[in-house]
Order: sequence, then structure tokens, then C-alpha cells
Amino acid sequence: MTRKHKTILFSTLIIVMLLLGVYFFKNNNYQQKNSSRIRIDTPTLFIHGWGSSYHAEESMVTYAQKQHATNSVIRADVDPNGKVTLLGIIKNRAKNPIVEVNLQNNKSIFTGINNQITAMNKSSNYIKDVITALQKRYRFNRINLVGHSMGNLQIAYYLRNNAANAHMPHLNKQVSIAGHYNGYIGEQGAPNKTVLSRAGKPRQMSAGYRALLSLRKKFPRNAAVLNIYGDTGSGSDGDVNVNSARSYRYLVSKRAYSYQEKEIRGPRAQHSKLHENRQVDRLLVNFLW
Repeated sequence: MTRKHKTILFSTLIIVMLLLGVYFFKNNNYQQKNSSRIRIDTPTLFIHGWGSSYHAEESMVTYAQKQHATNSVIRADVDPNGKVTLLGIIKNRAKNPIVEVNLQNNKSIFTGINNQITAMNKSSNYIKDVITALQKRYRFNRINLVGHSMGNLQIAYYLRNNAANAHMPHLNKQVSIAGHYNGYIGEQGAPNKTVLSRAGKPRQMSAGYRALLSLRKKFPRNAAVLNIYGDTGSGSDGDVNVNSARSYRYLVSKRAYSYQEKEIRGPRAQHSKLHENRQVDRLLVNFLW
């Protein structure tokens, strides 16, 4: 072997050793980073409605605390650009941790037909942003999602766009409260009154509902769903027609592990009062935990 060949061989060995060193260094840092994250029980995210805030979630969360269903509650503030600030810490061995989502952009649905779907796709990213922020700090494989009003559409679009995303946790349970899946009363382009077929399919569909039809092929198969809606005596909760809320069945029930509906009646079944309704509180806690 010539001196030139020895030099080339020596240089090659040095390069290989350097590359291996870089690989093991990065891999060790990655393992340390992952091992430093606290493993937690399945977190439950509460997502409020249009024009609202995390305060709308507090009554339900307080009830869960009083029932000893959870001993850990934190808040996730989300700015209009999707930057998430986690307020509070989920401690090791915390029981059924809750995350109160607080959207600074709390009016992210346009009423115009042409803008609504684009707005909902963008708005649903807020949920993904929160989950991603949680994943950077904690380790978990499953997640529960609870929505009221607009929050339900954000959840539905999030699931439509991310159900097959291997980097996101599996949906464990979903609670829908007053979801206007096929439009709300007076909404431009939505049916004046949703009529369902025997299979639960709306005879007329809003543009937003049609955009969710792919959930019939994408909704997570191992997820359980509880759909809660109100009827003040007029066939609606004052803002959402009963059958608009019930139209979620057609989108998810054939794939969901289980699907059930619960109707709340009376004055306390009004749209904005449902998230402060003791009957809703009991249903939610019994279903989730």
C-alpha cells in the first residue's frame, strides 16, 4: 500500500468516526429530551365557542374537580398566529389532566360561504398548535376533546385534517355540546331547518357540512363520541336546530367505536347556558372518566 493510499484510508476513517460521533451525540440528546418529558394520563382539551373564552369552560371543569375526576388543570393561551403559551404544570401522576384552551382569535369563522371553509381549516390549526405544544412538554398517546358551539367545528375540521397524522395522538373520546354542524339559525347558506333521513343524512347540506363528509372515511375507529344538544321547546337551543347538532351522527357513527346522543330540555338548554348546565356536567364527567 502506497503512502498516498494510506493517507486516503486514514482520512476516510477520520471522517467516518466524526460522522458516527455526530450521530450518537444527536441520538443521545434526542433520547435525553424525550426521557425528560413527563408521561401523563390522557389529557382532555376544552375548546370554547365563538366570541367566548376559557371562562365558558370553568363551570364544567370545576364540577369535574369537585367530583374528584381530575386534580390537574392548566390553560393554553393561543394567539392569532397560533403561538401557544401553557399556563400551569401537569405534575407527574396527575389524574385526568384538563387543558382549558383560550383562543385570542375567538371569532375565527366567517359567515360568508366562500370564506367559511378556509377559515375553519385555519381555525382548526389552533387545536393542533395546542396539542403540539403539549407534546413538547409531556408524553401521551391519546387525547380527549370537548367542544362547545364553534369549538365543535374546530374539532371536526382538526380530525378531518389530522386523523391519519401519525405524529398526533389518537382520539380517545369526544364530547360535542351544541354543535352546529349543518349551520346555525339564520346562517347564510345553511338550511332553514335541517331534515334528517332515517340514516341521519341531512336532506340539505351547508357548504361547511359538505366539507366534512370525508369524516365518514377518516374518523378514528377507536374513538367514543357523546353528542349533547339542547331543545328549549322550539326544536332548537335558540341558536342551533336540534337536527343540525344531530347531523354529526351521519359523519362519524359508522366509524366511531361508540356514538350516543343526549338531549337537554327546558330553559337551561339554551345555547349559551348548556356549558353551565349541571345535567351536562354529569353526562360529561360520567362519559369521559
